Amino acid sequence: RNQPQLKAAMRPGVIKGPKYDVNSPSWQALQRVATLCNNSRFVLTDADDEDRPPLNLKEEVETPDFNLLGLQCTGDASESALIKCVQLLRDVEEYHKANPKLHEIKFNSTNKWQLSIHKPEDPSAKNPFMVFKGAPERVINRCTKILIDGEAVPLTDEWRKKYQDAYESLGAMGERVLGFAMRNLENIPMDYAFTNKPEPNFPTDNLTFVGLISLIDPPREGVPEAVAKCKRARIKVYMVTGDHPITALAISKQVGIIDQDMWDAGRAIVVKGDDIRDWMEIEDPEERQAKWDWALDHEQIVFARVSPAHKLLIVENCQRRGENVAVTGDGVNDAPALKKANTGIAMGISGKDVSKEAADMILMDDNFASIVNGIEEGRVIFDNLKKSIAYTLASKFPEQIPFLLFVVISFPAAISTILILSIDLGCDMLPAISLAYEPKEADIMDRPPRNPDVERLVSRRLISFSYFQIGLIQTCAGFLAFMTVFNDYGYQWGNMIGRGITWETGPLWCRPQVGGTGLWAADCEFGCAEPQDTYNGIPTLYSQATDENKFCKYGCPTPFNGTADPFVESTQYGFRGWHENVFGGDKDKATEAVCGRTCAWWNGLGTDLKAEFFAANDEYVRRLNAGVVDFDNPFNYEGSEYALYLSREEDRLFGEYCSQPNADQYGFPGREMLNEGERARQGSYYWWNGQVQFFPNLESQKNVLYTGQTAYFAAVVIARTADLLICKTRKESLFTQGLRNRILNAGFCTMILFVCLVSYVPPFRIVWTTRPLYVLYMFIGVPYAMFIFVYDEIRKMIIRAYPRGWVFRNTYW
Repeated sequence: RNQPQLKAAMRPGVIKGPKYDVNSPSWQALQRVATLCNNSRFVLTDADDEDRPPLNLKEEVETPDFNLLGLQCTGDASESALIKCVQLLRDVEEYHKANPKLHEIKFNSTNKWQLSIHKPEDPSAKNPFMVFKGAPERVINRCTKILIDGEAVPLTDEWRKKYQDAYESLGAMGERVLGFAMRNLENIPMDYAFTNKPEPNFPTDNLTFVGLISLIDPPREGVPEAVAKCKRARIKVYMVTGDHPITALAISKQVGIIDQDMWDAGRAIVVKGDDIRDWMEIEDPEERQAKWDWALDHEQIVFARVSPAHKLLIVENCQRRGENVAVTGDGVNDAPALKKANTGIAMGISGKDVSKEAADMILMDDNFASIVNGIEEGRVIFDNLKKSIAYTLASKFPEQIPFLLFVVISFPAAISTILILSIDLGCDMLPAISLAYEPKEADIMDRPPRNPDVERLVSRRLISFSYFQIGLIQTCAGFLAFMTVFNDYGYQWGNMIGRGITWETGPLWCRPQVGGTGLWAADCEFGCAEPQDTYNGIPTLYSQATDENKFCKYGCPTPFNGTADPFVESTQYGFRGWHENVFGGDKDKATEAVCGRTCAWWNGLGTDLKAEFFAANDEYVRRLNAGVVDFDNPFNYEGSEYALYLSREEDRLFGEYCSQPNADQYGFPGREMLNEGERARQGSYYWWNGQVQFFPNLESQKNVLYTGQTAYFAAVVIARTADLLICKTRKESLFTQGLRNRILNAGFCTMILFVCLVSYVPPFRIVWTTRPLYVLYMFIGVPYAMFIFVYDEIRKMIIRAYPRGWVFRNTYW
């Protein structure tokens, strides 16, 4: 790191093994080539402090606490390492000033060598000299001599073998090896006009080989671990380098790109740039493609001594095989490959601007491990997006089914629109967002790369899982809560089909039945509509009443036992019943006989028809007093349809009212049935609060609906808490994943809190049209939540045990 350390290290016995002699002519020649055939320089100024004077390097290296290796340099890593190696022997700047550069051919990926021509520092010298540096095999091929103990001797086969052994031994250790050569340019004057365009006008062969220098370029920390992680994730890592195949193989083994067992089994290969050149000379496209397929069929591949143009060919052939290719590059010549790749990654520190513009992303720290970390993070993001979508979609089934039943079979809406919005915007918002913060699953990098054409964010399996598995269970939880509420208030599910549209506009009429559990309702339908304010342009008596005193608005009270009201739609024995056959099939007359009873209607009845009505009513009363009437079906005998249209008492009352001067104002002219498709049965009574009633109570009926909707909402949300937990993982058990996501934990709590607020806090109940729930109703969804959790844990356990089994193929989303 400094001169004192160098002097101490050079003392006898300090360094074990051979060391170079700085006074050796051969070493001095190697030092000269390494110093002069080099464009790297030390950065001696402080970019952050322009007023600070430049560093005096010659003085600083004499201090024992100075660290030469820590200085920044211009140029690439290899040239920087070389000037740090020779600086302590002679100042690099001083060396360059003493040997001015006359001409230079810079390194390029095609030649793989660099040369420069200098004027000797010896003032008596008449000719310039050339220094040459590059890939050892390229350098040695231009040499005819080798420098031994300061003398140039012929480069015989014996020396070539020694060179090859040294080269292979250094390369096998994973070290980057450079070859160095020189030549005195005899017969060329100092003022010669050197040029290399189109071809050099000076000799570049018959060089004297002066030696090898190996550079230790260890893999960055974390790279072997990153490569191992890629292998677990079934990501192929190809090493594409300009290094010698021996060096490339050694480095690839160090970082794990090639495993020894794979190499021994013939499943790993090192492809040389010369091999690719030979393939490209094959005229038959199929034969050329077969060569590429043969190489790419190997599981582990290293490409050595290749050019940037070869990198483009590698990308194209991998893509031809359906691979998704990501390529890294930093040079101008890497731009085509970066542009062609599915994902081009340019180096942020060492990359040229052209490569950065051609790339899709820029790697700010030039570290391969960061790419793998990015892949892992991308998988986590994709995973969490799927989790959020799976959780969100599961609520759509329990939200849509109630409205589908409402439209198709007129089943009362189990959930209101505002409660649906409450699930989507109130309960689900924070939990759905919180899944984006879910930590990665333990197996995230053990999964193979997904097929983007098949495994999309919203797939068939995800829809099946969210809609028809979890969504269906949540729907069952909601309907159980909804039907439990209705059942507790005396409404069976069979009485609710077809009643949804008019549930909130008219009271139900039901026929009481006696069963094992006591009195219950059957055959529930709707009675008469609200009376009209005018009829044929004439105001009715109903129109003269105030809103508070609108009699019979939702139905007229049923007369108590022993009483009668001839104008209402029921008697003390229940609803009169709608029978068009009584009136010769005339539906309007049948409706008028029940809902539109007036003095005009009574006056229009013939004597014979009245007599039939009286006889039928007398027969029904006789049968009732005799105890021969079936309580569950009292009108199951012939002629019973006439029984409740007109009794003798009602006929007497008609006579009294209709003989008065204002007789035309009595009754309900033009009144219709509330629901033509669901007309109340003969003998029905008002039914609410689980028992027979004699007057309508539409508010009670609405409250039952609102309570049921609140219970449905609560049960679905409770079941969705389990859905939130199971969506934390796609394959791992929740017990493995844990509850580390604090935002999700908060979202879990907000769901329960929101249900309580909507159900029990008066201001919320007014806005959301909900009703307070009995505690038992609140817990109806708990068994379903437990079932969802257990079901999903078993499903994931089967998937882990049988990774390619039926459950995986059909339920792994």
